[in-house]
Amino acid sequence: MIDLNPIDDLARRLSSLVPPGLRESREELQQNFKAVLQSGLAKLDLVTREEFEVQRAVLLRTREKLEELQRTVAELEAQLGNTPPPSQH
Repeated sequence: MIDLNPIDDLARRLSSLVPPGLRESREELQQNFKAVLQSGLAKLDLVTREEFEVQRAVLLRTREKLEELQRTVAELEAQLGNTPPPSQH
C-alpha cells in the first residue's frame, strides 16, 4: 500500500497556493487536489518499498546463482579441453 501522507501534504501545499479570493473553497480544492493526485498515482505501475526490496533480494540471489553456474560451466569446459580455463585476477 502506498503511503498517502505525502499526497495529503502535497494537496495542502497546492491549496495554499490558491489566490486569496478562492480560499473560501480551500478545503474543497484540497480534497480535489488529493483525489487527482491519488488517481494519477493509481494509474502508474508502482510497487511498495517492501515489494521492491523483495524483488531486489530475489534478483541478487539469481545473479549469484548465475555467476556460480557460469564458473561451473567454465570449469567443466576446461576439464573437457574445449576452452582454456578462465584467468583468475
